[in-house]
Amino acid sequence: MSLIKSISGIRGTIGGKVGESLSPLDVVKYTAAFGTWMKQNSKSNTIVIGRDARTSGPMISAIVTATLQSVGISVIDLGLSTTPTVEIAVTGENAGGGIVITASHNPGQWNALKLLNEKGEFISDLDGQDVLNIADQESFDFVDVKHIGGYKTDNNYIKKHIDLILALPLVDREAIASRNFRICVDAVNSSGGIAVPMLLEALGVQKVTKINCEPTGIFAHNPEPLAEHLTQISNEIKNGKYDLGIVVDPDVDRLAFVCEEGSMFGEEYTLVAVADYVLKNKVGNTVSNLSSTRALRDVTEKAGGTYFASAVGEVNVVTAMKANNAVIGGEGNGGIIYPDSHYGRDALVGIALFLSHLAKYGKTISMLKSKYPMYHMSKNKVELTPDIDMDNIFEEVKNKYKKQPMNEIDGLKIEFDNQWVHLRKSNTEPIIRIYSESESKATADYLANKIITDIKEIITVKSE
Repeated sequence: MSLIKSISGIRGTIGGKVGESLSPLDVVKYTAAFGTWMKQNSKSNTIVIGRDARTSGPMISAIVTATLQSVGISVIDLGLSTTPTVEIAVTGENAGGGIVITASHNPGQWNALKLLNEKGEFISDLDGQDVLNIADQESFDFVDVKHIGGYKTDNNYIKKHIDLILALPLVDREAIASRNFRICVDAVNSSGGIAVPMLLEALGVQKVTKINCEPTGIFAHNPEPLAEHLTQISNEIKNGKYDLGIVVDPDVDRLAFVCEEGSMFGEEYTLVAVADYVLKNKVGNTVSNLSSTRALRDVTEKAGGTYFASAVGEVNVVTAMKANNAVIGGEGNGGIIYPDSHYGRDALVGIALFLSHLAKYGKTISMLKSKYPMYHMSKNKVELTPDIDMDNIFEEVKNKYKKQPMNEIDGLKIEFDNQWVHLRKSNTEPIIRIYSESESKATADYLANKIITDIKEIITVKSE
């Protein structure tokens, strides 16, 4: 069982001992700590909450609600919702913060508390440390019965979210409707099964086939939208006549597309394509994290903008976007952050912008992809055990490749001409992620496997 505390929130598995999983007592402790922190840092006394459809969601939501009320905070409960919808609702309701109950792409045995500030953005690392300190010291008090916080529900925010998307100048509903797209949607039986078809209908798409769109929380496949998990929608598209497929993760902040013949557009290229569309209409800069494809930099520079890299994590990307006046940004995992909407990864905004782009392009999605510089990425991981010395591993690898250009703002990224390898400890799982990219798939795999071999050799030597 696991409990992970990071800039990505409080994340853990359901069931197990207190402090070693996302137990009810841990939910109370960290929720009370966040509520206390919010009261110290905001004039508002309201928190917005929402959840994805995973089966532990109603239980965790009930605990979060009761805990917030017990520290004197009023709750606006969106119920089954999406992470970006909760982000929008925080500012829409002038709330002091938000809690999204979702473990995002993690499997069904996981859940998490994603913590938002009064701007509807993820709290910073510094603020997160304050929350953790409050939790560790149990520096929170519960109110008397006269001051228990209020509670109300609002089931209309997905529609409000979609209305805001339709109002964006670069979202061209007329162009989308006129293309008469036939689209297949896989929402992994979570809240995207509600939100994505609702968005497509609002955009004028009349031919939608839904796969795994019942929000039962029983995930039909691994919820991370990677090619190896998307064989069902790929086969559906191969056997049918579709223009494209759309896949989202359980909380709808990651977005992947499937081409008309069933191949993957590539989650790395979700951001590339949306950025290309935005940059055609608005000259400016872009940001993605160190683990994202080089193709975004190529597209940005071709459009006359400047590309900037950030550390991995939405809050880090947003910070870099604000510092560099980026007009579009995100992460190579299919996360789109469009400032004209809000500073948060938003698959719904991504869908609307991408379909506008594809509609105006006038050709197939596979032809659109062929326009972009083609890089191949290899994504791998090494499982961690408590006795592994991460700092030593990074130092050993750094020393071995000391003649190569490196970036250490987040883990270790090593450049090899137009190729790179990035290794970093995950914020959400007990693993080291090893990403590599090259113009050749074989080379990308080779680079990743070489680093993995290096790491395993270091671990073996140290254990002897």
